[in-house]
Amino acid sequence: MSNLLQKGDKMPDFKGLDQNGNEINSSDFKGSKLVVFFYPKASTPGCTAEACNLNENLNSLQKQGYKVIGISADSVKRQKNFSDKYNFQYPLIADEDKSIINAFGVWGPKKFMGREYEGIHRTTFLVNEDNVIEKVISKVKTKDHANQILNNE
Repeated sequence: MSNLLQKGDKMPDFKGLDQNGNEINSSDFKGSKLVVFFYPKASTPGCTAEACNLNENLNSLQKQGYKVIGISADSVKRQKNFSDKYNFQYPLIADEDKSIINAFGVWGPKKFMGREYEGIHRTTFLVNEDNVIEKVISKVKTKDHANQILNNE
């Protein structure tokens, strides 16, 4: 994770397809506060807990002015299955070529059970109305993530 974006950096422009095959552009959110959360793999326990927690607390996040976008390297079909199963009320971008993932700098070496491999680091970026990153959350509490955002933990 050599080029992980930091607080104060400008959010990179990006576009990708959501779970319904619609093109999502970062410019669509200009003037809005944004929660951009990167997760390793759709429908896995940690990612499901995180995505469901954000979905359950979406009203509270929206009251603070946030829009939510989830991004992983899963296919559109996999994102759709994930979204449909849990009825997510926000877009999930299928970043199969990892262009957005790399632009934010969340791809890199990981360790799991003694094994090293390359993968997505679970990271959330809070972006202000001027497209500037206000906060980077790298120690995501999957079951309590909305509180981390709302209480600025």
